[in-house]
Amino acid sequence: MTQVTNIPYEALSVGQQAAFEKTVEERDVQLFAAVSGDNNPVHLDAAFAAETMFKERIAHGMFTGALISAAIACRLPGPGTIYLGQQLKFTRPVKLGDTLTVKLEVLEKLPKNRVRIATRVFNQDGKQVVDGEAEVLAPTSEQTVTMPPMPQVTVN
Repeated sequence: MTQVTNIPYEALSVGQQAAFEKTVEERDVQLFAAVSGDNNPVHLDAAFAAETMFKERIAHGMFTGALISAAIACRLPGPGTIYLGQQLKFTRPVKLGDTLTVKLEVLEKLPKNRVRIATRVFNQDGKQVVDGEAEVLAPTSEQTVTMPPMPQVTVN
């Protein structure tokens, strides 16, 4: 199992960065639709999507948002972080097979352990697909945790 050490508020500095990478797979789109209840055919129906401006199926925008959440929770500041808010601007569609890199950067340390973080996501071609900013409550002390294994879920 993987161990992760968070970065407490006092150890964070403006300009500090972290990244998280994930390739978008068919399974991800299916599971996100099932969990979120968003079964828009642009995500699930190739024939429908072919007639849209995208010309093919795309991943849910909020799936990309969920990757930002994962990066904050598991990388910067890491375990123990509490999400307070998130602004997102979707700048390009995310296609199945895209490899996304979430890039986080500490923008400002605010009072009461709050932190503003730039949340940007890029595809494998270096093109930005999401631009955003989060506000989080950073942990107050360093902690190393053992991350539980990912749940095993079957998609029919």
